[in-house]
Amino acid sequence: MHVPLEERETPYYAVIFTSKRTEGDHGYGKMADTMVDMAEQQPGFLGVESYRNAEGAGVTISYWSDLESIRNWKANPVHQLAQQQGKQQWYDQYSVKICKVERTYSFEA
Repeated sequence: MHVPLEERETPYYAVIFTSKRTEGDHGYGKMADTMVDMAEQQPGFLGVESYRNAEGAGVTISYWSDLESIRNWKANPVHQLAQQQGKQQWYDQYSVKICKVERTYSFEA
């Protein structure tokens, strides 16, 4: 079981994936679910958040304990297949940013 991010000791890492989808699903939804399921089984995985608007612009942020875990996930063969399919049919554009999380805080009413 993962410790909630708000309770994790920093630092840890965030991979910010921003994208603009193409029209239609073309198997995207199933692969996206598979990627989350697989990432949850990877050493160093801490959590994921994902948002997409009606125009197809989206942000997925995955959280990792260290840079090695991120490299291992990027090298995963099924993840690499998903990346290829993304370039070929699911995305008009995307960008990836890897950030070190130094401090966190939150508010809840």
